[in-house]
Amino acid sequence: MIEVVAELSRGPVFLAGEALECVVTVTNPLPPTATSASSEALAWASAQIHCQFHASESRVALPPPDSSQPDVQPESQTVFLPHRGERGQCILSTPPKILFCDLRLDPGESKSYSYSEVLPIEGPPSFRGQSVKYVYKLTIGCQRVNSPITLLRVPLRVLVLTGLQDVRFPQDEAVAPSSPFLEEDEGGKRDSWLAELAGERLMAATSCRSLHLYNISDGRGKVGTFGIFKSVYRLGEDVVGTLNLGEGTVPCLQFSVSLQTEERVQPEYQRHRGTGSAPAVSHVTHAWHQESCLYTTRTSFSLPIPLSSTPGFCTAIVSLKWRLHFEFVTSREPDLVLLPSVEQSEPVTWTGPEQVPVDTFSWDLPIKVLPTSPTLASYAAPGPSTSTITI
Repeated sequence: MIEVVAELSRGPVFLAGEALECVVTVTNPLPPTATSASSEALAWASAQIHCQFHASESRVALPPPDSSQPDVQPESQTVFLPHRGERGQCILSTPPKILFCDLRLDPGESKSYSYSEVLPIEGPPSFRGQSVKYVYKLTIGCQRVNSPITLLRVPLRVLVLTGLQDVRFPQDEAVAPSSPFLEEDEGGKRDSWLAELAGERLMAATSCRSLHLYNISDGRGKVGTFGIFKSVYRLGEDVVGTLNLGEGTVPCLQFSVSLQTEERVQPEYQRHRGTGSAPAVSHVTHAWHQESCLYTTRTSFSLPIPLSSTPGFCTAIVSLKWRLHFEFVTSREPDLVLLPSVEQSEPVTWTGPEQVPVDTFSWDLPIKVLPTSPTLASYAAPGPSTSTITI
């Protein structure tokens, strides 16, 4: 029996373009007092990062798979296929790297190996939606002699900042290795530089503040003015807005605002209606605020963006956008009075009206949500960053 433990040194969340580092420890758990005949051996171990794609059949119409290029020996149990047994199809993978070959461990002996790989920037982010799912995993395969391969899968979360693919890599000495004895290929230097550039772009894009004002009106007049200080946010930030109802000519009885994501299947992949298909657009509410606001002149709200949510993105199959969804309840009576007069000299019993004729309408304001620091996003899932398997 051999125990294999994979530990992510920095947590399970990464930004596309930066390096993932994992320590793989192989241990013979038998006590050292066991006989020499209890030594255990492994033929080899290999590691690879891959992204699995799965689409809902009721929402997405995918083209038939290309049968002209089948997997190499897909039924063999001695070929390292990291996505064997996984749902969907593998749409992205890194080259496999061998960790060791012909390893023998005496009772109580343990050995550790380091695995490092740069996450590709051209892939989609981790996402579990109503129509599609993009799931990243680090798969470690181990094999005994004359035995099938055992797979150890470590789940990952990948955040993607769009626009980095077209950035020109600077050809200067600032990005060269500091030691001439260190080997680093041109692709590795470029990915490291892009990861640093991503952090700078996130800070610059989300730190700009400028008051944006929007007049809210229905068919009978102005309801109020909505103000927001910026339209680009990072995961974990709060969306703060103000609502000025004192300038409105239409009484507002109640309003609600929801922080939502809109997942939309691209037109060429939408399943046609009438065949049991689900809608091509789905909405998920992440935060919600409701307030009764009659006789309210000015109010505000704050909606937190969950660290566990997915920033906006767009692929060939699906797009994800963020928005603020408002719903207003207004009175049809312009001079609505629901409170007793304060000028009466004698006390009276006042009863509010049983019915108030109202109108309702909604309004959507698009916002942009970008990734955040992977270290900060790891707090959304503070579980262990280790996975274990026994062979």
